[in-house]
Amino acid sequence: MIISGGFQMISGLVAIFKDNFYVVTDRALVAFDITTWGWVHFLMGLIIFLAGASLLNGAVWARVLAVLLACVSLFANMAFMPVYPLWATLIMVVDALILYALLVHGDELRR
Repeated sequence: MIISGGFQMISGLVAIFKDNFYVVTDRALVAFDITTWGWVHFLMGLIIFLAGASLLNGAVWARVLAVLLACVSLFANMAFMPVYPLWATLIMVVDALILYALLVHGDELRR
């Protein structure tokens, strides 16, 4: 979760400070400009990062929140796929690994 949050924040910072880095095509599901999308990714990454840090304590609420945030991140990157496919795919793979780890092996952290 901490790595995924860091990746999201990097993606958001690139969109905020260098909006011509990403090429928005007519197929993109981005309904607003890239700078706003960058803020969405940055704030989502910050929340995911903090949830990952609190997940290390083994709290059940953090595990539930982490699953929800990983799902939101997965779908947000599906919408970001036409803009930058390689980076969005990388983050989606990391989110899928997070979901697997939390849903299959999440209760092992408490022991």
